[in-house]
Amino acid sequence: MDTDRSQNPQLPAMDDAPPPTTQHVVRSPRTGRAWAAAILFVLVPILLVIFSLNNGPRVKGSFLGFDAYTPLAVAMLFAAVAGTLLVAIPGVGRMFQLRRVARRHRNVEAGG
Repeated sequence: MDTDRSQNPQLPAMDDAPPPTTQHVVRSPRTGRAWAAAILFVLVPILLVIFSLNNGPRVKGSFLGFDAYTPLAVAMLFAAVAGTLLVAIPGVGRMFQLRRVARRHRNVEAGG
């Protein structure tokens, strides 16, 4: 063994070599994510009900000439839904567009 090291000093001695290590990657289980989502889906409506009960005064809302008196919480909920739709509708359209382009590229690669 010493003769090999004397001929090639780049070889490490057996005592110098680190032990082989393996890395274990711990992935989060799907059930953990499902429980987190379930808790979130239960917690958010409870918080919305509490918010609605605490914000009971009626407010006047006007839209395109229509006037309505609704509880403040309901008016805020409508505003939140409208804002979500303003973001979601273009996003869904873009996802469909990207899927169509990806399908075309897949078909071109498969056929050509």
